[in-house]
Amino acid sequence: MPIPPEIHGQKYICLTTFRKGGVAVPTPVWFGEERDKLYVMTRCDSGKYKRIRNNPRVQIAPCTIRGKITGPQFDGTAQVLRVEDWAVARKAVNRKYWLTRIQFLWSKKNLYVEISME
Repeated sequence: MPIPPEIHGQKYICLTTFRKGGVAVPTPVWFGEERDKLYVMTRCDSGKYKRIRNNPRVQIAPCTIRGKITGPQFDGTAQVLRVEDWAVARKAVNRKYWLTRIQFLWSKKNLYVEISME
């Protein structure tokens, strides 16, 4: 499915991941858009990475920098990308947020997650 029009042009999305017990954990994140997919950069030691690894079901919604949801929520499926597939994700995120291009912000623990809409 294509990315919902309510998400296009937003600066932040609320990425809701789910714990093993089903409890929702919302997190405001930067994201890139490319080919009907959303891309998020995160760390391999973050909670959202661990939750996505255990349960790929996510919800996204437009939000403010503080995480206040400003529009409808949409269901999606997330997957952690292999290193070979990072180029498209990195380009999509870097194109939107110039701060991600600064090398000191890059960590060896960073990775990319791809979100497909359901």
